[in-house]
Amino acid sequence: MSSQPQEPETSRDFVKQSSLYQEFLAEREEILRHKWLESERLGYDIGFERALLDWIRKHRDGWRAHRRALLQQQQQAQAGRAGSRSASG
Repeated sequence: MSSQPQEPETSRDFVKQSSLYQEFLAEREEILRHKWLESERLGYDIGFERALLDWIRKHRDGWRAHRRALLQQQQQAQAGRAGSRSASG
């Protein structure tokens, strides 16, 4: 039996839906993809830590810039749709 109190369901849902957590999951997915690709290329498992450090050094800045640009485009598209609905309504 565990004596640790359970977190309220709404608290966990809030964390899972937060943009920071979503960003963390997306970045982790990219690191795991990098780990797989590099391990395949080298012929052995390079491990998560090496993949993490290599990905940060080689790809993180570009990935983040690309992701920010995509998010801005999505926000602009949503704003444009909301503006056209309010103008026509």
